[in-house]
Amino acid sequence: MKIKQNDIVKVVAGKLKGKVAKVVKAYPATGKVALEGVNVIKRNVKPSQLNPKGGTKEVHTAIDVSKVALVVDGKDKTSRVGTIVKQDGTKVRVAKALGNKEIK
Repeated sequence: MKIKQNDIVKVVAGKLKGKVAKVVKAYPATGKVALEGVNVIKRNVKPSQLNPKGGTKEVHTAIDVSKVALVVDGKDKTSRVGTIVKQDGTKVRVAKALGNKEIK
């Protein structure tokens, strides 16, 4: 999966289109990502010793990685992500829209 944790991404499809957020968690096995403050739902929590009252908590739900694009310059420009192998043998991610510029 080309989108990693802590990347800044923009949602490009679906009901959340246009939102810009940080990736909280990536799930490569299922091809999904959880974004900070996007697609947050409330879940009921049973009372426990740690939380004697119970109540509700907010949970980040994952969206498909195909619905997000990596933000490369500020908050407007997005890019597809590719990989190249350098001369020393290390593999790095590159932004296709910037002419294969390396992503930090």
